[in-house]
Amino acid sequence: MQALLALEDGLYFKGKSFGAHGEASGEIVFNTSLTGYQEILTDPSYAGQIVTLTYPLIGNYGVNSQDEESRRPYAEGLVVREVTEIPSNWRQQMSLPEYLQRHKIVAISDIDTRALVRHVRDHGAMRAVVSTLDLAPESLIRKARLLPEMVGRDLAKVVSCERPFQWHEPSAELFPTDKRTRNHLLNKSIYKVVAFDFGIKHNILRLLVDSGCELTIVPARTTASQVLDLKPDGIFLSNGPGDPEPVTYAIQTVRELMGKKPIFGICLGHQILGLALGGKTYKLKFGHHGGNHPVLHTQTGQVEITAQNHGFAVDINSLPKGEVEITHINLNDQTLEGFRHKHLPLFCVQYHPEASPGPHDSRYLFEEFKALMLQHKSCPDYSLSRSAD
Repeated sequence: MQALLALEDGLYFKGKSFGAHGEASGEIVFNTSLTGYQEILTDPSYAGQIVTLTYPLIGNYGVNSQDEESRRPYAEGLVVREVTEIPSNWRQQMSLPEYLQRHKIVAISDIDTRALVRHVRDHGAMRAVVSTLDLAPESLIRKARLLPEMVGRDLAKVVSCERPFQWHEPSAELFPTDKRTRNHLLNKSIYKVVAFDFGIKHNILRLLVDSGCELTIVPARTTASQVLDLKPDGIFLSNGPGDPEPVTYAIQTVRELMGKKPIFGICLGHQILGLALGGKTYKLKFGHHGGNHPVLHTQTGQVEITAQNHGFAVDINSLPKGEVEITHINLNDQTLEGFRHKHLPLFCVQYHPEASPGPHDSRYLFEEFKALMLQHKSCPDYSLSRSAD
């Protein structure tokens, strides 16, 4: 079956459909990871976006239920150079085309993804439509130009859970088949953590469990008083899609929680913390999406290879001087990748330390969160004592 991809600036590509029959629209971005297409598709941070994969052959190891990062795919559409319909892997449960068709995700292959990615790098992420229904380029280009811009869109409220829930599953590394060992791991939780779901990934939850956390995941619109009523030892702010500035309800809630409990933020959580402190965010030209971004840890001088997925960044110069310490810098473009407060128990990173598959250089951050909660437990007036220093 034929398919057509059209961008708002008039560029279009003719290819073949290998997903659902239909039409999908969103902001077109590209991801440079070599593996992990299922995790990319099911990352809620891709809501509102059509993902182009730069690796030329996709689908060779199939799809399985264990590698999903959320309850369903959130990417609006998928673009690849070549797809294999006969995967080979002992863990596979179905092929990628079967998975896309089951979840009604439109996908296009047999196009020049290198040319597409170079175009996006030169001109920036833009609105696009991929269709098997309408194969007229002029028609799809018009549709793309009528789509809403990503700036100003609150998509966290779209992907967030509707009600609180518990999570107990550890990561695969700590998920032994021996029942006695497994039960010991599941019962070792010593920190109560409330995690805001702005589009939270399953592997974040697994690694928090590995760190000894008893997790309650709450909707994005949960208030500060509702969080404090749960008497947590710490608060986690998750990743998520869209523009952080319209998520005003979460920004205000975080502002009310700062200093009362230790806070750890990742991705959108990092941006919300920056905004809560009075900083500003801005849209990147084509975003950071991939598994090999070098980041400098300013406190150690070490370079960490990181997985990233964001289209907005915190303006490093907008954060309150004297209150915030910059901890991580992107070595590709010098954008802000992490900071901590000098007096309050909070820190965050823009990238994804939980990435799976992906580099594990930054897994230590979960241990830092645990150490911060332990310190706050030992000294409840942590922020006051830090201020006195």
